[in-house]
Amino acid sequence: MAAHASRVFISHLTGVAVFDPNGDQVGRVRDVVVSLRIGGRPPRVLGLVVEVIGRRRIFLPMTRVTSLESGQVLTTGVVNMRRFEQRQTETLVLAELLDRRVTETASGDEVTVLDVAMVQTRLREWEITKVFVQRGRSSRLRKNRGEALTLDWSAVTGFTLTEEGQGAANLLATFEQLRPADLANVLHHLSAKRRGEVAAALDDERLADVLEELPEDDQVEILGKLQDERAADVLEAMDPDDAADLLSELPGEEAERLLQLMEPEEAAPVRRLLSYEEDTAGGLMTTEPIVLEPDATVAEALARVRVADHKPALAAQIYVCRPPNETPTGKYLGIVHFQRLLREPPYTLVGSIVDGDLDPLPPDTPLPLVTSYLATYNMVAAPVVDEADHLLGAVTVDDVLDHLLPEDWREAALHGGEVHHSTEQESEEPGGH
Repeated sequence: MAAHASRVFISHLTGVAVFDPNGDQVGRVRDVVVSLRIGGRPPRVLGLVVEVIGRRRIFLPMTRVTSLESGQVLTTGVVNMRRFEQRQTETLVLAELLDRRVTETASGDEVTVLDVAMVQTRLREWEITKVFVQRGRSSRLRKNRGEALTLDWSAVTGFTLTEEGQGAANLLATFEQLRPADLANVLHHLSAKRRGEVAAALDDERLADVLEELPEDDQVEILGKLQDERAADVLEAMDPDDAADLLSELPGEEAERLLQLMEPEEAAPVRRLLSYEEDTAGGLMTTEPIVLEPDATVAEALARVRVADHKPALAAQIYVCRPPNETPTGKYLGIVHFQRLLREPPYTLVGSIVDGDLDPLPPDTPLPLVTSYLATYNMVAAPVVDEADHLLGAVTVDDVLDHLLPEDWREAALHGGEVHHSTEQESEEPGGH
């Protein structure tokens, strides 16, 4: 790489694809590791945190990077796939430096860090040389509320100080395109302090989606850092079955306090789910399947299926019931599979094509029988009906898998394997840190 390489702003590297010498994609950049130095000297860039398949995060030393141009990162040599773990002497740029409040040396003004930039030196090392800052507070959408300017690294101080209440607007803007599962991966790898700050900055719906993808320990930790009223709002935004699973991890008095703060109509289905044993159809089900009356048309059914908020497993079929349409419904009549809807004219009434041959599951059906039911009939969801033929909810295959996999499967998925330190990973490299 040429010594006169252009300045690279770190936020622009987020999500950039990393390719090996054969042109095969290795993964995507999630952060940059630097080493802060004393005396106002620019931090040395040690390497990139790259997310590979399985959400494993590995360390890619800068000595292995041959190009940062054209929206991609090119590497040389074999990429070490052992998992990255941050050392105490290392700093993650996106996770820890963005949104920091630092001091402009010349004026004494406090400024907010929006981004930092690195360049390659004549010795072919990379350093952080510029800081893009904003006077006043920055907004979540990066709309200026004050003057924005680029300063030399030496022109600001305060990066090494512990900061309480650090914002998260610019970090979230960097990751705003991530799916909930991928943002959960980012959140999981932050420090507990930073995780709480980022969670506080997310809106209720986004935080609810992310919580559903996190291990239980992270869920409990984050919920515990929220004000009770905010925690109740987030629980309302979660799917009732996920909210019930989270509340079941809390002490009884705390769970009841949050339920009391929830809107009654939102708390009611969660309370019903908590009344069932965890490994039964009632404990596994969601209380929000797609329910239609028998005189609804195929066109109406397809319109409901197309709603983006419905998970694929729930959108695979509709449940035909007498009113009321909210669970527990009126008399359950049967299901209509999505494929059948596609084969019928739009004006056809769903009551005329309902499949009533399959017996629904009682709420006390144990997990092994739920699993065999789905496998036997090649279904991705199954109705749960009480003794009075009221539809209570539906068990989806993803909820079944949640309970069949080991308890720590989310933790394992986020880590992707054994832990190895970044120093070990770069020890083979000349000039490694």
